[in-house]
Amino acid sequence: MIVPPPQAGDGPSGGLSALNARSREIFRRIVESYLATGEPLGSRNLSRILPMALSAASVRNVMQDLEELGLVYAPHISAGRLPTEQGLRFFVDSMLEIGDLAQHERAHIEAELRAARGATLEEALVEASQMLSGLTRSAGVVSTHKDNARLKQVEFVALDPGRALAVLVSEDGAVENRVVETPPGLPLSALAEASNYLNARVRGRTLAELRAEIEAARDSASRELDGLTARLVETGLASWAGAKGESPQLIVRGQQHLLEDLNALEDLERVRRLFGDLETKKDVIDLLARAEKGEGVRIFIGSENKLFSLSGSATVAAPFRDKTGKIVGVLGVIGPTRLNYARVVPMVDYTAKVLSQMMRAR
Repeated sequence: MIVPPPQAGDGPSGGLSALNARSREIFRRIVESYLATGEPLGSRNLSRILPMALSAASVRNVMQDLEELGLVYAPHISAGRLPTEQGLRFFVDSMLEIGDLAQHERAHIEAELRAARGATLEEALVEASQMLSGLTRSAGVVSTHKDNARLKQVEFVALDPGRALAVLVSEDGAVENRVVETPPGLPLSALAEASNYLNARVRGRTLAELRAEIEAARDSASRELDGLTARLVETGLASWAGAKGESPQLIVRGQQHLLEDLNALEDLERVRRLFGDLETKKDVIDLLARAEKGEGVRIFIGSENKLFSLSGSATVAAPFRDKTGKIVGVLGVIGPTRLNYARVVPMVDYTAKVLSQMMRAR
C-alpha cells in the first residue's frame, strides 16, 4: 500500500477528474517516456505510439490542456513535454500500476538479508541499504535509533579509583562502552552488586524501558542497594542515555549509482546538491521520520522533500518494526524523480517486511 504525503489544498487535482481517456493516455505516455529516458516527448513521436489515431496537431492541443492543468511543461520552446512534480504525484497516486515481485526477486532479498542474520543489527541494516541500492540503482538509506536495541547484559569493570567502565551488550551483539565516574569510597564489591542488580532486570528491554523500571522502583532499589551502589547504577544508566540519546543513526550506501545515466550539466548539478543533502544527514533523517506515519510505503517527490535543498529528487521509504510491533526505523532509496516507481515500491515494501520478520526473530 502506498501512503501519499498530505497535500495542501487540491492544487490542480480539481480538474484532473475531468481528464478524458485520450488525455490520460497522452499524459501516461509522457510520464512513462520520462521515467524510461529522462527526455521530453514530442507530439509527432507521441502520435505514432498512441493506440488511437490522432494527428500531431491534436496531440499538441491535448498537451496544452495538460500544461494548463500543471501536469506537464516544455523545458524550452518547441520542445516536447516533461511531467511536472504535480504531474508525477498525480501519476503515482492515480495511474501507477505496481506489480508484485517475482518469486526469484523475493528469494534474492530474503537470502541477502538472512545472510546477515547472525550479524549485529547495524551490520544487517548496512546490508539492507547496500542491497536496495544495488537493486534499484539509487542510494539506499536506513534510519534507526540505537536506543531501540533490546538489551542482554550489563557490566561494570573497575579502571582506577574514581572511574569504571560501563559495558552494555545488546541482544544483537552490539557492545557500548562508557567510562563513568564512581562515587568516592566505592568498594569493588559494589561494581558486581550493581551489575547483578541490572542484569536481573535488563534482558529483552530497551534502555528507555530499563531506566523507567529503575526509576519506578527507586524506593525498593534504595532498600536493595546501599547508597553508593545505587548512585553507580544511576550514573551508568545516565552515561548510556547520553551516548545513545544522540541523533538517530543514518546509513547511506550506493551514492555512486546517482552518477549513472547523467544527461546534462543540470543533472550533474542536481546530483552534486543531492550528495550535499546526504552528507548533511539530519535533513535526510527528518524526511525518513515522516515515513513512520503510515503503514505502507511513502513516496516523496521533488519539492515535497521540503527538508532537502534540492527539488529534483525522490524518496521511496517504508518503516520496519521490532518484535513488539513498534516502529524502530525506516529504510528506502533516494534518487532522481524519474525513479522506476513500479519496480522500486514493491522492493522497498518487501525489504521492510523481511527486515521486520528478522527483528521479531532476534
